[in-house]
Amino acid sequence: MARKRKKHPDTVKARVALEALKGIKTMSELSSEYSIHPNQISQWKKQLIEGSPELFARGRGGTQSEEDLTAPLYEEIGRLKMEINWLKKKL
Repeated sequence: MARKRKKHPDTVKARVALEALKGIKTMSELSSEYSIHPNQISQWKKQLIEGSPELFARGRGGTQSEEDLTAPLYEEIGRLKMEINWLKKKL
């Protein structure tokens, strides 16, 4: 019978990846401490390294500007005003 896969919380993944990145403990030590395969720890470490620039980009506003966020709202306001005017004429 096949075993079910373990689903580790994001906090555990981050903690293990940071410890692997720091290099204080070896992969085998981390593996035995958290009962996680060393290859999985390596993957999480790689994801942490590759994804770290995105973490800091979000703090500065990310990729969307203020105009990108407000343009759809202004479009909806205009559409609703047109509907109100149309309804006033019909009544």
